[in-house]
Amino acid sequence: MTALDPAHLVGMGGALGALCRAYVSQRFEGEYPVGTLAVNIIGSFALGLVTFVGAGEEVILLVGTGACGSFTTFSSFSFETVRLIEEDDLTAAAANALANLLGALAAIGLAWLLTRAVG
Repeated sequence: MTALDPAHLVGMGGALGALCRAYVSQRFEGEYPVGTLAVNIIGSFALGLVTFVGAGEEVILLVGTGACGSFTTFSSFSFETVRLIEEDDLTAAAANALANLLGALAAIGLAWLLTRAVG
């Protein structure tokens, strides 16, 4: 079996991640950026999981760089936080920033704990 070129792996993962990102965004449309929060936490968990289980380079390229890279979104998180600040909703802006950071860190921690418990 011939190994896939790294660019193809990243591209296939990126296409999958972008489709999933669009789906989640549509499901969680609203005033507060819940969709972005959800993808950042889920993506952090997924990246942590494939990393901590010791996945091979091809899986890291496909899932980590490709899928998680296009699924999660730092730029949307930043934009939405600034938008909340511009709307003078400083409490929501601070909550959004903390929720994304702490949620992502907690998700990675959970992935680490799960891999240690199973492995």
